[in-house]
Amino acid sequence: MKLVIVESPTKAKTISKFLGKDYEVTSSYGHVRDLPKGALGVDVEKNFEPHYVIPRKVQKRVTALKKEAANADSVILATDEDREGEAIAWHLMHALHIDPKNAKRIVFHEITEEAINNAVKNPRDINENLVDAQQARRVIDRLVGYKLSPFLWKKIRGGLSAGRVQSVAVKLIVEREEEIKAFKPQEYWSVTARLKKNGGEFEASVSKVNDKDIGKLDIKNEKSAKEISEAIKASQIHVGAVIKKEVRRNPSPPFTTSTLQQTAAGRLRFSAKQTMMFAQKLYEAGHITYMRTDSLNLSKESLTTAKSFISNEFGKVYASSAPRVYKSRSKLAQEAHEAIRPTNPAKLPQEIKDERERKLYELIWRRFLASQMPQAVFDATSVEIIAKGLKSTYTLRATGNILKFDGFLKVWLSKFSETELPELVEKDELSLMEIKPEQHFTEPPPRYNEATLVKTLEEFGIGRPSTYAPIISVIQDRGYVEKDTSRRFQPTETGFVVNKVLTEHFPQIVDVKFTANIEEDFDSVAEGKRKWQAIVENFYKPFDENLVKKYEEVTKEEFVEKTDEKCPVCGKDMVVKFGRFGKFLACSDYPECKTTKSMKAPPKEIGMKCPTCKEGEVIIRRTKRGKVFFGCSRYPACDFASWTNPLEPAPEKKTVRRKVSTKKEDSKKG
Repeated sequence: MKLVIVESPTKAKTISKFLGKDYEVTSSYGHVRDLPKGALGVDVEKNFEPHYVIPRKVQKRVTALKKEAANADSVILATDEDREGEAIAWHLMHALHIDPKNAKRIVFHEITEEAINNAVKNPRDINENLVDAQQARRVIDRLVGYKLSPFLWKKIRGGLSAGRVQSVAVKLIVEREEEIKAFKPQEYWSVTARLKKNGGEFEASVSKVNDKDIGKLDIKNEKSAKEISEAIKASQIHVGAVIKKEVRRNPSPPFTTSTLQQTAAGRLRFSAKQTMMFAQKLYEAGHITYMRTDSLNLSKESLTTAKSFISNEFGKVYASSAPRVYKSRSKLAQEAHEAIRPTNPAKLPQEIKDERERKLYELIWRRFLASQMPQAVFDATSVEIIAKGLKSTYTLRATGNILKFDGFLKVWLSKFSETELPELVEKDELSLMEIKPEQHFTEPPPRYNEATLVKTLEEFGIGRPSTYAPIISVIQDRGYVEKDTSRRFQPTETGFVVNKVLTEHFPQIVDVKFTANIEEDFDSVAEGKRKWQAIVENFYKPFDENLVKKYEEVTKEEFVEKTDEKCPVCGKDMVVKFGRFGKFLACSDYPECKTTKSMKAPPKEIGMKCPTCKEGEVIIRRTKRGKVFFGCSRYPACDFASWTNPLEPAPEKKTVRRKVSTKKEDSKKG
């Protein structure tokens, strides 16, 4: 009997369908060994040797697996194909005392009968380089967490923690918040004319004065805008150049982990954690390929299948561009891996039972098919309108855009606007119906949401496909950031303070470039170019030296703010200190005087009476996990609560074209 070990029961159940009676497929239920929870678990004096233990919660499972492995003719380790999966396979081999000669490692991008059978026919040894890359990450992260967190406890307050990659993400969010606070709006104006030709009306905006281009911010005040408006009113207006061209819009590539998380956040309002959870279920059920990837590669078989499916279901004209091949922009992408795609396009979204899994599958299904379909074609028209005044000549620009062929837009739902212009010929005279000068102000950069934070992390080379979701979860769970009412990240007081300490005293830990370089070091280990212990030593030696120095240099008083307020008990100065729930006032004579005073801001009112009791005010509140909701100020006397702002109108139910009618379904209806 051959024993196949995977991480999850669902994955085991799916794979067992494809293997015969000679195979038994079982699950490890995740990791079987890790560094200990209550100790550092890394011997810095012995070349950073990690001390792995079997956690108590999995000991029973490991004992059972040992018995099964001992009775098996051979053991096949079928964990995920990334570094973490390779490390799990390596840990299984050691925890179960499997002879390396009897341990076979198989990998696959999808859980289908063909993929599993091919993998079983082509086993390999465990890739020690991938395991070492994962070890390097685990050891460095443990050293940072266990060495730096106590420093924060001693110098600021207990319960704080520092993480290598998470700290960089917090820094990005804090820096964006500081940009927003420092931002000063700048006034600017636009001038738009409503023009008429043969009964057809259209709009054009001022783009030039004489030969000088007018940029977005160039009309700085109302006076300038009105001068331009009055001059155009007094001008003869006619059509200048008319340029017509065909514009083609390309489909996006199939999903990688980061683009799936970004798109699911925008379209489905899924968090990165939710997206990965549902994608994992789809993968383990055999519906999609492996979901942790930064590759845009697609197998030849999938390209052939897609072309055939598109041709049969939508017509040959929609399959004319297939196969379409994409190259990964990331220099670190592993081309042996694949992009995220359905394992079989013929499995339609409506066949997935769970609603949220179905929505994510539909997104993946549509994106993959669209990536193999032709460009969308638009007829674009650009028209220059000339208004010749007494002192100056003004050029206005009008644009038209009409969809000519939908191409990939047949399956990939995307917003675009069509603007039809009347038939215009050079020198045609035009009637001015209205001229509108409008005031605008520049806006600060927006806070990060999950989609833009993942995109920024990827652009900077921080983290890898498997780490984006955990990073976002950890910085929220630790209370360093929270989401505002628009589901965008803002730093908490804790986040501001911790970031200040790390930025001032441990700049490398929060340096974007330094963190990205470490990721490249991990990649070099995975490629067999460097030893993992050397990577750890290069990081740890300067880090430890700086930490020792900072313990001596930095005092707790540095994080105590002085105030003009006097203690109501002893009359001495009150100071701002930092506690578990944020800032608070405390007597400077502590511990002789233990007077404290809350600095917690009162709940923010939205300017509306409670719709339930008609007495209290509706206020913004948060759950224990930090999620925003709206409740009554009289709680618990009144239990009104709402996830949505009662001041905002309920969104209208729009009919969205979700379902693509295929020939397969049409035949059923007939």
